[in-house]
Amino acid sequence: MKADLLKRLFKAIRSEPPSKVNVLLASIVEEERRKGHVELARQLAQILERSSQPSPEDLAPSGFDTSERSFKELPRSRRSNAPLVTVVPPQLIRHQMVLREDIERRFARIEREYAARGRLSKFGLKPRKKILLFGRPGCGKTLGAERLAFNTGLPLLKVRFDSMISSYFGESATNLRSVFDAAMEKPCLLLLDECDFVARSRNEKNDVGEVPRVVNTLLQLLDDYDAPGLLVATTNIEESLDRAIFRRFDDVFEIPKPDSPQIQELLRLSFSALVVSKNIKWKELSERLNGLSAAVVVTVAQSAAKLSILDGRDTISLAEIERAIAELEETRGLQG
Repeated sequence: MKADLLKRLFKAIRSEPPSKVNVLLASIVEEERRKGHVELARQLAQILERSSQPSPEDLAPSGFDTSERSFKELPRSRRSNAPLVTVVPPQLIRHQMVLREDIERRFARIEREYAARGRLSKFGLKPRKKILLFGRPGCGKTLGAERLAFNTGLPLLKVRFDSMISSYFGESATNLRSVFDAAMEKPCLLLLDECDFVARSRNEKNDVGEVPRVVNTLLQLLDDYDAPGLLVATTNIEESLDRAIFRRFDDVFEIPKPDSPQIQELLRLSFSALVVSKNIKWKELSERLNGLSAAVVVTVAQSAAKLSILDGRDTISLAEIERAIAELEETRGLQG
């Protein structure tokens, strides 16, 4: 085999989609046939043909169609006909996160288990499918769900609690059940963002009978959940959730506020399209922003970048960052 063909093949394996790799493999088969290695060429062609047809357990979510046409049968409120879920287009799904190493490992573990679900099933094991993320507002819980959808290739369906919750007897529980039924039909990541609406404690004195009914329905649905995709719930106030909820999830963990190294990385990522002044002392700046959520840190950085661009510069200096921090202190009091 020619050296340049080998180089192209190795580069393609690392960076190109499977279709381009197959083209190179086919050219290798043809070259061996030209050399008179007929039997070898035949065997290679057979291997290539078999490998181009993936096994069921290794398929990404079964070729799930994310077009608008495929979502016309998604659940709707029986009374108002309002959609009970929102389909988040793939191009709008965010996936870049800056996390503590231990939290990054937990996300990666969920993704690896989902990718290996076929192999795990051969040993009678199931991947983590039901995930509960909690933490302060702006720390990245929703972003974490989006990251899981992006890295697993699952369409993202976000539950619309404004349509789901009804004042009519039993209707909220019926709506919730129809959403779970939809998740059973096609692989997706079902996101219950701010799930306090349907998961809060049944012991609260001010709750009417409908709330315990919805929570009981959710508990039952979580017990029975065996959909082909993932379910991710998030909450800012985990202490208000019904205690029985927690043991229904396969994994429960907190998304913490960023520490100093993560704040520095968030700032650098936010400034990546601009030139950064050498007079910025990253450690001192990150310590000043310590205690803020990731969302607030990014807001400060983006505000500074916009100030620089509006002033006609493509360089970020400490002056723009100071102005952005001052603006935030005035409007939000530096509350994370």
